[in-house]
Amino acid sequence: MSFRPDEFGPCDNDAFRFVSGQQSGIPYDPRPEQEAPLVTFLTVYISYVLVLCVGHLRDFLGKRLRPQNYRHLVPSNGYAALNSDFDSFYTRRLKHRIDDCFCRPTTGVPGRTIMLLERQTEDYNDTYTPTGRQVRALNISSYNYLGFAQGYGGCADAVEQSIPRYGTVAAAARLEGGTLDLHVQAEALVARFVGQEDALIYSMGYATNSNTIPALVGKGCLIISDEYNHASLRFGMRLSGASIRTCKHNDMKHLESVLRECISQGQPKSHRPWKKILVVVEGLYSMEGTMADLPRLIALREKYKFYLFVDEAHSIGALGPHGRGVTDYFGIPPRSVDILMGTFTKSFGASGGYIAGPRAIIQRLRLRSHAGPYAESMSPPVLTQIIASMA
Repeated sequence: MSFRPDEFGPCDNDAFRFVSGQQSGIPYDPRPEQEAPLVTFLTVYISYVLVLCVGHLRDFLGKRLRPQNYRHLVPSNGYAALNSDFDSFYTRRLKHRIDDCFCRPTTGVPGRTIMLLERQTEDYNDTYTPTGRQVRALNISSYNYLGFAQGYGGCADAVEQSIPRYGTVAAAARLEGGTLDLHVQAEALVARFVGQEDALIYSMGYATNSNTIPALVGKGCLIISDEYNHASLRFGMRLSGASIRTCKHNDMKHLESVLRECISQGQPKSHRPWKKILVVVEGLYSMEGTMADLPRLIALREKYKFYLFVDEAHSIGALGPHGRGVTDYFGIPPRSVDILMGTFTKSFGASGGYIAGPRAIIQRLRLRSHAGPYAESMSPPVLTQIIASMA
């Protein structure tokens, strides 16, 4: 079947083709961050302060001239406001001004272009009314890295054929009756693809991190986190109850200094040795476009004997000669990393995430992670999409 240019287009120019990988013998040199010019800093901060001042002035005058519009933001009849004027200031006075740029309703397949449903507002972004028109726009916001989220082709056909047999939901948690043969197949496929012993699939990418980290470490353990780690990682760290230290982004010298300090000092107050030390990084940082310096991280791991957790949400499927992420990119054995995390939303046109690692750790996570006994298991159509795109 021919490609639909609006969904996915092949690269016919060999000049744009290259092998994604680090050349052997050449050390990885992460690109330093470029500082914005001083003029940019000044104009941004002046604009921000101006909007803040205007917002506070409007609140000050509005509470006195139109108090009925602020009743839901102040205590009333002995009840505290669920959303105070201070807590909601950013939403009301800053984001509301540009709300027409967010949550744009779309339709169709999110491919190289995306179809927007046009809307208009007559009350300064309080409400929106559809106009009935559609606008095709260049898509630089979706996760569909490799074009697997198409409305036709092998993956779409496989998903369609799976529904009469499996239905649309598993209707139970994994530890109850929600483990299908598709879950077993997908987890074995993921483990083989990323080069680990075993894997565990979650139905949500955010929950993959926030549920896994508390099951790995706890009180008396130490987590060292890159300062630019994703919110899901940070949330999981806070839930774990472990001590948390932050290191500068991709700065291996600073990471080593933090390791030396923490190992020498031990736990706070008691100074006992840490039960575990877990270093958490991302393979590819989506906001910065930088990769983890994995070769030097592995060297530090061998030297200081900590556990390494690598979040490959954006790198799996998109980096490396075989699409197997940063370990593939740098030519490093995958089992040199203790825990590999990834998602199916970015490169595989599905949803959810996975944790891959030694079988003993994965078996522990099946029981200790909250997603096992409590979360709804991944739906059969999504599992079929994962298997079809990764196989």
